[in-house]
Amino acid sequence: MAEIMELYELDYADLIMLSSDQQPASHEEILRLELISKTIMQSLGRNGPGLLSINGVPGARSFRQTLLPLARKLALLTNDDRKRILKEHNLGSDVSLKNLDRIVSSFAMQMKYDHESNVRVKDNGIVREVDDAEFENLGFAFQELGFCMMELGLCLARVCDKIIGGCELERSLLQSGTAKGRLIHYHSINDNVAIKEAASRKRHARGGKVNLREDAGLGHDSKVDLWQQWHYDYGIFTILTSPMFMLTNGSDEQECESPSGHTYLQVFHPEMNRVLMVKASQESFIVQVGESADVLSKGRLRATLHSVCRPSKMDNLSRETFVVFLQPAWSKTFSLSDYPIELCSEGVHGAEMELNGLTRKIREIVPPLSSRLRNGMTFAEFSRETTKQYYGGSARK
Repeated sequence: MAEIMELYELDYADLIMLSSDQQPASHEEILRLELISKTIMQSLGRNGPGLLSINGVPGARSFRQTLLPLARKLALLTNDDRKRILKEHNLGSDVSLKNLDRIVSSFAMQMKYDHESNVRVKDNGIVREVDDAEFENLGFAFQELGFCMMELGLCLARVCDKIIGGCELERSLLQSGTAKGRLIHYHSINDNVAIKEAASRKRHARGGKVNLREDAGLGHDSKVDLWQQWHYDYGIFTILTSPMFMLTNGSDEQECESPSGHTYLQVFHPEMNRVLMVKASQESFIVQVGESADVLSKGRLRATLHSVCRPSKMDNLSRETFVVFLQPAWSKTFSLSDYPIELCSEGVHGAEMELNGLTRKIREIVPPLSSRLRNGMTFAEFSRETTKQYYGGSARK
């Protein structure tokens, strides 16, 4: 059984204090904040796991409860209904939603730092099979939660810059000016059964032929133990809500506790040479370090090698989360002059690491940074090369 790791919990009020120019009121407060800064670097730095959690964010519970349940509802709509609703709320997708065997559904929006919420639901007189009332706050909640998480990333970048020296991380985020938000539904096996049954009924109603081999399937292999394969994020920070788990019985669904008491996000800790299951409080935000932050910090921060595992023998359990990817401007140029690329951000590719079955498997899946990044590359070039080596296609983040 994998070891569970409880993340360091950074209080929101302390994050704001550390990121501001305000001077602490007392010597004791100075010492307390210095200790917090040290712990942040222990969590995000070279000897740490590359992630932490932020707690006590105002409004987190409300937006989480509003937005996350909509991920599954969107995933199970018909393609026509879903396309219409996404369009009304300025959302798109970066996965093939017509693939009945997909194990993840993702709904995305590009967001700007200098934002004004302008999502409006329009009624163009179309007769609708789906009651849109449950989605009326989709775009608003998506943007408000997304902008909140972007601000968390900016504040943390400012704190890391203060500790490291300079302002490279914060400046890179502000120069980019945008971030991608994703509302993600990790399918249960029963979800895919429902999706295929609905597609079958629709074809019957239209007099179409039914592909019995397709409709007989479970939606995806029940032996697959990962919802998301091992990888590094290649931006600066990835901010995630602590996931929500849903149990379904036919059309009924209800939120439930994690069956194993953790988030099912797992990380590979290079210094410990083992996989750790991440545990975080329900209303916290998890921050992961991306490869761009690793490079821009000259190796002071460590990119997080991670995946999302699936619970076994629970065909009716799904996982919902919301993620914001913070990245440099596409034109940002990387300098490797002071960055030891062979030693940093290589994870399981470290030459000194003892190879077991899992590390061998991860080595086969995850291309080393040195094969994807060259001195003078722009972030756009780096993202294209990274996506090509992972997926054989164009950039997805």
